[in-house]
Amino acid sequence: MASQLKVDTLTGVTTAGSIDVTGEGNSTTTNLQQGLCKHWIKFSSADHSTADSFNTTSITDNGTADTTITIANDMASANYSIGALGTDYHVTEKDYQGTDPTATLYRLFNFYVSGTSANRTANEEDRVYGHIFGDLA
Repeated sequence: MASQLKVDTLTGVTTAGSIDVTGEGNSTTTNLQQGLCKHWIKFSSADHSTADSFNTTSITDNGTADTTITIANDMASANYSIGALGTDYHVTEKDYQGTDPTATLYRLFNFYVSGTSANRTANEEDRVYGHIFGDLA
């Protein structure tokens, strides 16, 4: 018989903010908090409008295809994972490059790549997606 659990808050027994989930095969565990996406955003690098976001304070236009994203709730350090993707249907090859992040922000540069990575052209896109996995402060 299937059961249903309804709760507003989950709290770990040993450490309040740490809950382990048993993985497939019952042989490993995964920490629930570390597996959650801590920030995501969908924005336009052309006009720097935000379509939707989570844990984002603001975005800043630094120039052509160059955007800084400021995180609302800081990360514990600059050692987190950033993912980014853009969808400009007029180009087929893209490269997303960022500078070293801080606990409070990260920066993305959008480039169109023609042939080799040495042939880069700044490329503003209508849909850019960014996300972070890591530990919050």
